Amino acid sequence: MIYLDNSATTFPKPEIVRIGVNESLNKYCANPGRSGHRMSLSTAKKVFECRQSVCKLFNIDDESKVVFTSGCTHALNIVIKGVLKKGDHCVISCLEHNSVLRPLEKLKSIGVTYSVAKVYPDDNDKTVDSFRNCFNEKTKLVICTHASNVFGIRLPVERLCALAHSYDIKFCLDAAQSAGVLPINIGEYCYDYVCCAGHKGLYGPMGIGLLVVTTEKLPDTLIEGGTGSESQNNNQPDFIPDRFESGTLNIPGVCGLNSGIEFVLKKGIETIQAHETKLVKLAYNGLKSLKNAKLYTDTPSKDKYAPVLSFTVKGKNSEDVASYLSSKFNIAVRAGLHCSPLAHKFMGTIDEGTVRISPSVFSNESHIQRLLYAIKNYN
Repeated sequence: MIYLDNSATTFPKPEIVRIGVNESLNKYCANPGRSGHRMSLSTAKKVFECRQSVCKLFNIDDESKVVFTSGCTHALNIVIKGVLKKGDHCVISCLEHNSVLRPLEKLKSIGVTYSVAKVYPDDNDKTVDSFRNCFNEKTKLVICTHASNVFGIRLPVERLCALAHSYDIKFCLDAAQSAGVLPINIGEYCYDYVCCAGHKGLYGPMGIGLLVVTTEKLPDTLIEGGTGSESQNNNQPDFIPDRFESGTLNIPGVCGLNSGIEFVLKKGIETIQAHETKLVKLAYNGLKSLKNAKLYTDTPSKDKYAPVLSFTVKGKNSEDVASYLSSKFNIAVRAGLHCSPLAHKFMGTIDEGTVRISPSVFSNESHIQRLLYAIKNYN
């Protein structure tokens, strides 16, 4: 199979990740932080090792700032529902995933409001001004995707974070599509909250994600109990990571994530980004030359785009295109709205959706050429 659906989850997983998950089922089966026996202690040590890997990846100086979640959606919900209270206002971009949009819609029932800032892909100054113009005296949080999961458009998140802080507003970075693919320097830019998936660009297994909290303003909790710490206290611990890690951790997920981060660090994020961007450019230029294909962005460049590309085939439903590619050529892509209706409304593709391709380190030029051949011959 030619797998070009890595924005949904990466495949194949590196051998080191498969080894890490299997090892966890043999060596790290005890509950960390709950017991004093040897296996429990070794499991706790392995969990701490993964926190250290996250710190190395994102330039963080404190392992306690790293919280393990079930995924990026879980992490975003912790921030959104834990920070925003009745009467608060939030600003998001017009490219956000429904993992941001739906929790905010839910919070409307308690009096939370939000504004959608327009993004200008070719003018970061206008994008920054767009966000600024959405601020008001009740704005408490800015949530911004690092890169669109549909069109790959990168946002000037460093500038947007600085803008938010200049107004004493907290900033949350949604790094679902960028972690492991684009450089993220939390230590330098002081994002208050960073949410990311473990199973995408970090090559970990499904069911594991990360929330990094650098601010002293801790969100309220979604879940309470079962931390293994302060058991005499009837209330949830007020320190991280315990505050947000109720119940038994997904140890196979943590071990696999640790191995995935090791894989990414060894490869080098710049190398990964350059490889994937090269393949997306090849696909873009090839599709641009086809009469039956339609593109929606400028030529992808690493400074303006993540290696994600959407297109449509004229006169064809995007779901039918994906089915054709799978059944006739064994090419895996994603089609539809990609859980991001805001992005499709912005691009004018809300009715038909798009076909999305996203390579990984394991993709190569022959995979892209096969895709182009399939689209060229799609009648």
